[in-house]
Amino acid sequence: MSDAIKHECGIALLQLKKPLSFFKEKYGSSFYGINKMYLLMEKQHNRGQDGAGFASIKFDMSPGQRYISRVRSADQQPIQQIFKTINTRIQKEIDANPEISSNPDKIKTNIPYVGELMLGHVRYGTFGKNNIESVHPFLRQNNWMHRNLIVAGNFNLTNVTELFENLVDLGQHPKEKADTITVMEKIGHFLDDAVAKIYKKLRKEGYTKKEASPLIAERLKISKILRKASKNWDGGYAMAGLLGHGDSFVLRDPVGIRPVYYYQDDEVVVVASERPAIQTVFNVSYDQVQELEPGHALINKKAGDTFIKKIIEPEEKRACSFERIYFSRGGDAEIYQERKDLGKALFPQVHQAIGGDLENSVFSFIPNTAETSFYGLIGAVQDYVRDILHKELFKSDQPDSKALSKLLSLKPRIEKVAIKDAKLRTFITEDSGRNDLVAHVYDITYGIVKSSDNLVIIDDSIVRGTTLQKSILRMLDRLGPKKIVVVSSAPQIRYPDCYGIDMAKLEEFIAFRAALSLLQKDGVYDKVVQSVYDKCKQSLDHKEATPPNHVKAIYERYSNDQISSMISSLLKSDSIKAEVDVIFQTVEGLHKACPKNLGDWYFTGDYPTPGGCRVVNKAFVNFVERNNKRAY
Repeated sequence: MSDAIKHECGIALLQLKKPLSFFKEKYGSSFYGINKMYLLMEKQHNRGQDGAGFASIKFDMSPGQRYISRVRSADQQPIQQIFKTINTRIQKEIDANPEISSNPDKIKTNIPYVGELMLGHVRYGTFGKNNIESVHPFLRQNNWMHRNLIVAGNFNLTNVTELFENLVDLGQHPKEKADTITVMEKIGHFLDDAVAKIYKKLRKEGYTKKEASPLIAERLKISKILRKASKNWDGGYAMAGLLGHGDSFVLRDPVGIRPVYYYQDDEVVVVASERPAIQTVFNVSYDQVQELEPGHALINKKAGDTFIKKIIEPEEKRACSFERIYFSRGGDAEIYQERKDLGKALFPQVHQAIGGDLENSVFSFIPNTAETSFYGLIGAVQDYVRDILHKELFKSDQPDSKALSKLLSLKPRIEKVAIKDAKLRTFITEDSGRNDLVAHVYDITYGIVKSSDNLVIIDDSIVRGTTLQKSILRMLDRLGPKKIVVVSSAPQIRYPDCYGIDMAKLEEFIAFRAALSLLQKDGVYDKVVQSVYDKCKQSLDHKEATPPNHVKAIYERYSNDQISSMISSLLKSDSIKAEVDVIFQTVEGLHKACPKNLGDWYFTGDYPTPGGCRVVNKAFVNFVERNNKRAY
């Protein structure tokens, strides 16, 4: 219902522990790995529609033979496009040399992309252009096999400028200031350094340059490289990398903001951003898929050994709560239950908003991603009715037959009030035209709502409120309800994100605008805003190492209910006849429903890293100074 949130990316890493001939014999295809990678990426396409990329490494190729392949796309259907490219190339080679089709070794030698180690990425850009140069994986090339580095990640760092300057101080000349390039070059620097030191030692031991090459791969300690490279990273990240000789790694941030799951057996080791993707693609149970702990790296050696190493000292786990509310696929058993619990937790507020009148209330949801929370809300309604019925049946005196009959007939009225027209596209760029068009993206079901009814609509989250105000509420009002109750399964979004989600500007948040409106109403706007601005400015000028979040002062005068009430007023236009009430999840309800994902900085302002506080203070300075730039 609310405006779409651009969010984090997805990664997929797969290493085959057996030769291609094994998979040909057991599964009937030398392309087992590529087929699995396609599925892993497609099962995570919800995480990225801006681009997709795939890279592979072939083991034990002779000098002069191509062993690294990469393909990327920024087309409208990027996953399909890159695998179409791969399949076209495979078919071309087989058509030209039919004899290789049944020979896995020849397929590997002659056809690009077919290797033992693969890395995939689906991109949802938070900032920057959606062009091919922005699409992962990124490649750092070198004639030394060990120095070839391929990197892809689900991440955003708050201190890119600092990291960039670190590289310059090391004598490098990075081609871009982008965080991916910066991270890759930082890892690459320490990789080069490690390779050089091992080579120097091997030469002292009497090995020739040629003899030293395979020994470097054996002695290379990836954990040590990652410790040095990630020492001053500030942000949320799941960073994946491949080395040219066949080792690979995935590193998770010390707070566990971004998700990483893995599975291994004697045939494969696989990593993905979502557990259900691995479960589905490899047909394994929930318990067989493990979560990588914060601050740890999963390191795969070419020989097939897999290690879990602590790279950075883990902190209190603050995994992103939006992962559970909005982004991740609901096929995960835990996520499904958590989303139901989010809806269930909202019932007391909904019951109050409708004045306890369940008989004259219609329940529905927009968009489809809110469906699971809706089931939880309806379940709570049913539990409530059941409890009342139970009390009536077992009270000491004779049950009132009339009341009992009414209770037995009472059930939540569930209706599909809006149906999205998937074929309708918002192709008009002019604001006025686009808003009118958006209002018609949904067809409404006339005649199911009476003028005496409350219409309760649940949504995942309300961020900016723009689409809700200009389109959705207008559409729902055409049904003619007495009251529209908009229910958000997420709490009020008050603060920007800087760890991978495209929510960077304070002034875009409806909760922030509501708080400012309350300050204006109370006649203290100038005083409070100036005070917060001065503190934010001072903190930034002094470059405080661990600054406080000064923007919290904007909200501290008001309760959640007061801000919600003002949001309702801001969203309701004069053209809307129905009364409008907006209800938000509480932070307590969020934590109870999602106990493993306690990252709540969007709602509380409690950022898990110092960089987060610097970003929110900078965002406020930008707001006051009317500076339309990113805060990090």
